[in-house]
Amino acid sequence: MKKIIVTIDGWSSCGKSTLAKQLAHKLGYIYVDSGAMYRAITLYFLRNHIDWTDPGQVHQALTDITLEFVPNSKSGQSEIYLNGENVEYVIRDLVVAEKVSEVAAIKEVRAFAVAQQQQMGRNKGIVMDGRDIGTVVFPDAELKIFMTADNAVRVERRFRELYEKNPNVSLEEVKSNLEMRDYIDSHREVSPLRQAEDAIVLDNTNLTPAEQFKKALTLVEGIARSEGQ
Repeated sequence: MKKIIVTIDGWSSCGKSTLAKQLAHKLGYIYVDSGAMYRAITLYFLRNHIDWTDPGQVHQALTDITLEFVPNSKSGQSEIYLNGENVEYVIRDLVVAEKVSEVAAIKEVRAFAVAQQQQMGRNKGIVMDGRDIGTVVFPDAELKIFMTADNAVRVERRFRELYEKNPNVSLEEVKSNLEMRDYIDSHREVSPLRQAEDAIVLDNTNLTPAEQFKKALTLVEGIARSEGQ
């Protein structure tokens, strides 16, 4: 089968990363978590007290940031490194989650990340998830998936994920954070979250991860075969 580009966009806590990792592993593709890139940039800004409302500070900070994905020798999954440091788990903290949408809305930050993402996909055989992958990063991707789920289900999923790391987190905190991120992601001026016209919607409210994976894999294999003919 011919290698293709698979984009997975959608709302927060819809399981985009989980599905993208599964597909990449099964297909032998490269997986790129675009959200991790924005989270890592946000982490750098927070650690270094960057005022992201100041274009000059943002520009200077971006020149000091190096991002790369390195495969974990045990899991085989790619993990993000910020200036040589593995920050895969640090960036999942709620403090970063509360600010990442603001940082990701900055035009220069998005240009910085998108340029790197497009470079990563130049040889195809890639699965990338995020908010604007099918609309801005790879508008000509062979397969675009747009994921969604019921809001209450998304809040519960996110709460369970965060509770494992921080038992003090509350359901109300998670709900508020998710609503804020949804609003910022879909209303930002630069590359807002929206469904590409040719994207296939995957609502996983009532799907198990296995059922979701089966549906997506069928889509990928069908398109990859037709592209290779």
